Amino acid sequence: MYSDLNVPAKPLFSRSYRVAGKPDYIVKENNHYIPIELKSGSYQKPRQNHVLQLAAYCQLLEDTYGTFVPYGMLVYNNSDYKIPFDPKLRFELESVIKTMRSSLKTGDVVLNHNDSNKCRFCSMRTYCDNKLV
Repeated sequence: MYSDLNVPAKPLFSRSYRVAGKPDYIVKENNHYIPIELKSGSYQKPRQNHVLQLAAYCQLLEDTYGTFVPYGMLVYNNSDYKIPFDPKLRFELESVIKTMRSSLKTGDVVLNHNDSNKCRFCSMRTYCDNKLV
């Protein structure tokens, strides 16, 4: 349907969650929109932050097009992972969004790692008093 690699596209927006974003690709398969996210690196299993990012894209597609999104795809250098957008992942996404929103509101951002590279590339680094860089 579209690729974010060559042609800029408008971000998707969810009114209910007040989040926006756009996956690298969106394909239509059997009347379902499927987000595809390309990631650098090789991993034995999908990274949890990538899974949650993909889940957000699934939710954005559902909210934008009013249709069920059954799964999304994470594509790494060494393998592809089909991630079901199931009730468990939906609940986890909602919990993370609530936690992030609360942290932004209160200014209470909890550091959950010891990796300075995560801090260096984190979109929340300007709000975080605990950053490592």
